[in-house]
Amino acid sequence: MMGPMIGRVAAALLVLTGAAAAWAGNTLVAAGQRVAVAKSALTVAPASEWNRLGARPGRQTETWTLDGDPLNDLTFYGGIETGRPLFREVAKRTKPLPHFSSTMLLTDLPALFEQSYRIALDTPLVTIDASEPASFLGEKAVRFRYGFTRQGEEVKRQGEAVAAIVGGRLYMITFEAPSIHFFGRDIGRVRDLVASARLGA
Repeated sequence: MMGPMIGRVAAALLVLTGAAAAWAGNTLVAAGQRVAVAKSALTVAPASEWNRLGARPGRQTETWTLDGDPLNDLTFYGGIETGRPLFREVAKRTKPLPHFSSTMLLTDLPALFEQSYRIALDTPLVTIDASEPASFLGEKAVRFRYGFTRQGEEVKRQGEAVAAIVGGRLYMITFEAPSIHFFGRDIGRVRDLVASARLGA
């Protein structure tokens, strides 16, 4: 059960963000079906309903949410190719995003993500808090925890990611939410969804 303070913070965030399902361009992802994500061979089988956002952060990415992406943001990266950034460039000439390379080690991927977030979100307040070996898509992978605060906000967000390089391409799933209430509430179902991921139907 949420304490009074946590409940007030959660309620305030919900009021500020509004209902994600009402946003134009969103579609409902039904529970219990295997679906392809990020215009790629990456598929997952969610055990609960999610909202698929119409706006994509990058060419080979896709974002889902439960209550609105400021409250719970689940992003899929479907086979990022060598020489491509994780996200769309925000200021290519003055602040170019780092590019993925198939020659990277798994241990390089958290740093790639951190550097990309610092530029894409225009904030120095991004940290990689932990990193460990993992398994993802039947391959050796890296799992890492991160935290960040957006410019002009005080809300601390916590994230967890798992990433693998398969056939020279980067496949990754990230989840992030406010540290208060939302991350802890949703991370269990996210881990179950990540465990369902595979390449192909």
